[in-house]
Amino acid sequence: MRSLCLLSVLCLTGVSLADKNVLVLLENLTVKETHSIYFKNMVDAGYDLTYKVADDATLNIKKYGEFLYDHLVIFSPTVEEFGGNLGVETLTDFIDNGGNLLIAGNSNLGEALREIASEVGFEADEEGTAVIDHLNYDTKDDGKHTLVIADPKNLIKSDKITGGVTAPLLYRGVGLLVDQENPLVLEILTGSSTSYSHNPDLPIKEFPHAVGKQTVLIAGLQARNNARVVFAGSLEFFSDEFFTAKVSPVGGESVDSGNKELAMAVSDWCFKQSGVLRVESISHHREGEDNTPNFYTIKEQAVYTIVVKELVNGEWVAFDGTDMQMEFVRIDPFVRVTMENKGGKGEMVANFKVPDTYGVYQFKVNYHRVGLTRLYTTNQISVIPLRHDQYERFISSAYPYYASAFSMMAGVCVFSMVFLHYKEEEVKKKTE
Repeated sequence: MRSLCLLSVLCLTGVSLADKNVLVLLENLTVKETHSIYFKNMVDAGYDLTYKVADDATLNIKKYGEFLYDHLVIFSPTVEEFGGNLGVETLTDFIDNGGNLLIAGNSNLGEALREIASEVGFEADEEGTAVIDHLNYDTKDDGKHTLVIADPKNLIKSDKITGGVTAPLLYRGVGLLVDQENPLVLEILTGSSTSYSHNPDLPIKEFPHAVGKQTVLIAGLQARNNARVVFAGSLEFFSDEFFTAKVSPVGGESVDSGNKELAMAVSDWCFKQSGVLRVESISHHREGEDNTPNFYTIKEQAVYTIVVKELVNGEWVAFDGTDMQMEFVRIDPFVRVTMENKGGKGEMVANFKVPDTYGVYQFKVNYHRVGLTRLYTTNQISVIPLRHDQYERFISSAYPYYASAFSMMAGVCVFSMVFLHYKEEEVKKKTE
């Protein structure tokens, strides 16, 4: 019995840790010491970390057609080529198969990370450049104004991603640009309107690569398969030094930095420990009934119910959203209705009237909000016309035609009676 209980505990633990297997690729083993607070918090959060050097010749993330890790952390900014069989194509395939990727760079970004960035819709500035802000910098700066103070107001408006951080942030690294035409890319943290990206040791002779709030400090991507990628232009952002530092703006008071809170919140989001939705059940039926029908008849009242759960602090709880919509689609939506969140159980309910056009339809829910995984479900159902005994006996809109028909019948009767009973008088001859 005791061994059975132990087996059950291990099974439950395996389920809870199944999506927390992380491979950490380091520039060198020193990074493990300089970023120890970040890694300790990851371990405390339940992640199983495996450390390797990025150019390790034995590096392998795939075996027998299956990926060995759920998430990758790349803290190796200057790597030119990964070791083993790991390459840009392998990492792209990893993302296509639902894997999540967290990358941190610096001003000397290697070619390997630049290729990954371009694959997911980001572009890093040239080697040797850094984000510069002559108005928002820390007093500990070395005079180049590259130790930038990022305002939390420039964070993306999603607590699922940022964790609601309100403290100022320290940043020293390369600037990023994102593809504005890519709807999957997220600007998690941008520079202020006075920031720009350039080499601090060279005079400015050309327009900078990124200027103002176009200068992205941390970028994100949520693919259509809900795989997530986060690219930070600063490895120091995750360091012990920045986690424990005081932010000292010029002419302002020193306050604790929000780097640690934001780093952990972004990591949890990237590794799908927050902002994750799942569908628990779907049902539909005629109003007043409980069983799911094989078809609907036009103009019937239908009820559609979907139960949605959200992952919060490692537990699935009822989703509290109130803006989820359901569409009843036959090529184009015939019905679009905002569902009502009932009972605090994540139960979304839509009541609607089936269209008066028969055909093959779909119940479709396509819910996409910033910070949440995309929810997409379809259920096919047929809509048939009325049977011969279901039509109305008399249609009110046809009353003029009824009157016309009956008036014609009455007219024929009157005409027939007149015609049959009318007798013309005979015309008398002249002789008579």
